[in-house]
Amino acid sequence: MRERERASSFCLLKMGEELQLHIREVDPTQPPPSEPPPPPTTTSKHWKWWLTVTFNILSLLVGQTVATLLGRYYYSKGGNSIWLATIVQSLGYPILLIPLILSFKTKTSITRPPLQKLSLLYASLGLLVGFDNLLYSYGLLYLPLSTYSLVCATQLAFNTVFSRFLNGQRFTHLVLNSVVLLSVSASLLGVRAGSEAGNARIPPGKYAIGFVCTLGASAAYSLLLSLTQLSFEKVMRGETYRVVLEMQVSTSAVASCVALVGLFASGEWRTLKGEMNDFEAGRAAYVAALVGTAVGWQVSAIGVVGLIFQVSSLFSNVISTLALPVVPVFAVIFFHDKMDGVKVMALLLALWGFASYMYQHYIDDLEAKKAKKASTRNDVSNSS
Repeated sequence: MRERERASSFCLLKMGEELQLHIREVDPTQPPPSEPPPPPTTTSKHWKWWLTVTFNILSLLVGQTVATLLGRYYYSKGGNSIWLATIVQSLGYPILLIPLILSFKTKTSITRPPLQKLSLLYASLGLLVGFDNLLYSYGLLYLPLSTYSLVCATQLAFNTVFSRFLNGQRFTHLVLNSVVLLSVSASLLGVRAGSEAGNARIPPGKYAIGFVCTLGASAAYSLLLSLTQLSFEKVMRGETYRVVLEMQVSTSAVASCVALVGLFASGEWRTLKGEMNDFEAGRAAYVAALVGTAVGWQVSAIGVVGLIFQVSSLFSNVISTLALPVVPVFAVIFFHDKMDGVKVMALLLALWGFASYMYQHYIDDLEAKKAKKASTRNDVSNSS
């Protein structure tokens, strides 16, 4: 018994000496060591994701609206070069080189495909981008801006069809309703060619060409987004910010080369100096319109690639369609386009189709969340 008491006393004495020694070693003038910052919570990550998505949405909406208005301004003030209007839609891609270079500082584990395969992919998509830009240029030249924007809304219907066959998206009654409404909206504008073909700014017989070109451009743009998504799934085998930027820069460079070849092959480059001198708003406004158009399309491209990275290419197209009903309002204010009953009806049908499509996305998101929660519960129950 006494030996246990002696052992306990010795242990307590030893602990006291060690505590005093530790107190002596600590310098009171030094601040206590800082604790590591707490890891980010799920809530902070959620808000950061929403802020990023909101920034990309605003970039797409503002960039696309400004670029479309400046493109129409170029034509309305005396510009008539189809190939110049085409090349400015992709020539601003060097702006994206800055975030692309910065993205190489982040290490990724993505296995890159062979260079030959990657070059063929970028070249093919770039040719499609150049062809799409050319069709849009013809449509913007031969259609009033309000009509042009409403016809572009059909890209959502085309995207639904291409996504069904290329990306495996399922058809629902809401998606089908959206396709029908957007198709009817475009048809209303197509059958009224006679009323707007007499517009003094539209050459005789060119309205139909502008309508068909804009419709074809909407289909090509939707096909491009579906092929981009398919490339990420089948070729890239991964979707990172660097890959998305690299694809955007590469395809824009190819599209710019295509438009540059067309500019010189058509001989339009010889008329550019006289076109700038005869521009109604002056030479400075001529250059500013072209530069602003190029920057606007690249700001829009930043939003497009950002939404592809954060959400999906399909959602990116939905937001792009959202900007289209806004443009006719500005067209009435700045270019004095007529907004008659047929255009108002087409606008309402386009908005209805867009709302139907967005509601389907909302339902799909809820179902995905429920499935994720059910999977988590099953994992927890299996582990216990």
